[in-house]
Amino acid sequence: MRIGIFGKQFGDDFIAPIQTLVQSLLDNDFEISIFEKFQPWLTQRIDFVKELPSFKSVKDLSGCDALISIGGDGTLLDSVTVVRDSNIPILGINTGRLGFLSNVSTSEIQLAIAALKKGKYTLDLRSLIEVEVDGLDLGDLNYALNEVTVHKKETASMISIHSYMEDKFINTYWADGLIVSTPTGSTAYSLSCGGPIVMPGAESWVFTPIAPHNLNVRPLVVPHNHEIKLKAEGRDPKVLLTLDSRSVAIDSGTEVRLKNAPFQISLINLEHQDFFNTIRAKMMWGIDRRN
Repeated sequence: MRIGIFGKQFGDDFIAPIQTLVQSLLDNDFEISIFEKFQPWLTQRIDFVKELPSFKSVKDLSGCDALISIGGDGTLLDSVTVVRDSNIPILGINTGRLGFLSNVSTSEIQLAIAALKKGKYTLDLRSLIEVEVDGLDLGDLNYALNEVTVHKKETASMISIHSYMEDKFINTYWADGLIVSTPTGSTAYSLSCGGPIVMPGAESWVFTPIAPHNLNVRPLVVPHNHEIKLKAEGRDPKVLLTLDSRSVAIDSGTEVRLKNAPFQISLINLEHQDFFNTIRAKMMWGIDRRN
């Protein structure tokens, strides 16, 4: 079984568990390759019994059975840009903070390895947003797993975001910005701005304004099978367009088009994991603080 390892720098407290991860994968006869930009940092901290190959892009992962993302949710989002539409499932080992997406703790590493070896896991399919911008080529990174956000750039003044579904006018948001979130992203930036939690399988997006001027403007849930058009204007000649953690400045008044991406990302869940278990654990639902 072939495994790719993707990651970013992590704290010293996680060096021993990640050493265990790598060694256990080798002991169980997994073929390992490490992301090219991660390998130098990792090899300075982890003792390898042999030199391991590296990969640079999805082209180097042909025949790969899974990609292990080491880090927090942001790292896993970045791993999506490597996997793209290859159908390679992602297993997130959490060395970050909350870990909604990277939901396997370092204490579950041996359990995760056994699950990979025996195929005892489930695949959680997650939809993405595909983005097109007038006059701008976003290349092959024109999609987002969590959210697409239009927000102000270098001014204290709010911006106006005109929104349409197909050619039907929805609303003009006077705000610091507007988040268009997938169900996956509903527990991220959108949630912090007052948006609802949406189950991953729901075929919908959430419009969540950021600090709206009109307090009666609330988050809006829309079906994801219609093209959405956004046009942001403000005093600054530029506004920021963010796809997950990747940002680009675009001209004020530029039309941004969003549609459901033609592929999905597969996240690996261990047998005891599901969406509600994760929500209860991360958001402490059902915990009586009086005890």
